[in-house]
Amino acid sequence: MEYELKVTMNEYLPLRDVVFNTLRQAILRGELKPGERLMEIQLADRLGVSRTPIREAIRKLELEGLVLMIPRKGAEVAKISEKHLRDVLEVRRCLEELAVELACQRMDDEQVKKLEKAHETFIEAVKGKDMMRMAECDEAYHDVIYEGTDNQRLIQLLNNIREQMYRYRLEYIKDEGKRQILVHEHEQILQAIRMHHVNEAKSAIREHIENQEITVSQKIKETSC
Repeated sequence: MEYELKVTMNEYLPLRDVVFNTLRQAILRGELKPGERLMEIQLADRLGVSRTPIREAIRKLELEGLVLMIPRKGAEVAKISEKHLRDVLEVRRCLEELAVELACQRMDDEQVKKLEKAHETFIEAVKGKDMMRMAECDEAYHDVIYEGTDNQRLIQLLNNIREQMYRYRLEYIKDEGKRQILVHEHEQILQAIRMHHVNEAKSAIREHIENQEITVSQKIKETSC
């Protein structure tokens, strides 16, 4: 299945940046799959642009580790690796633990209700079985916690990590057997924040991330065999 790639023009960004963002999101969301070749002419036709911004975008994606240049073959989407997963999750674990600690201390009743609503929306998304919707609702749930920290620097760091996590988030959600576990983990985090129990919240978020690492690492091993 070939996804329809669309360029959303932005008057504040040059075309090369718009093309870069479009391709980057397509890779992170799995629309351009690991190992898929990136043909300049084909991508230019699909996006309705010249080859120059495509070439520039591929170079930038290579620097981010999302694209590999293969001798005599050209560019292809980088495969998901255990090393990259571990690196990202080690950072995410520390930042998320800090986030739930601050959320426990700073979230008021209105923000807790917002988190409860995000949790309910995630449950509905799981019932609907649309993976992209589940991933978006999972992100939205964590976004409420981030906002509850009232720390813009921390939110910026978490948002940056979130971009790098998107591929792994989708891989985790693909496993139907893990979806109810996700719901339960969200409920545990919510309950700890509601009760302002810092240690319980940090323990719950740590377990949440460790379970994701175990599952996705196993998937990477299976696909590489």
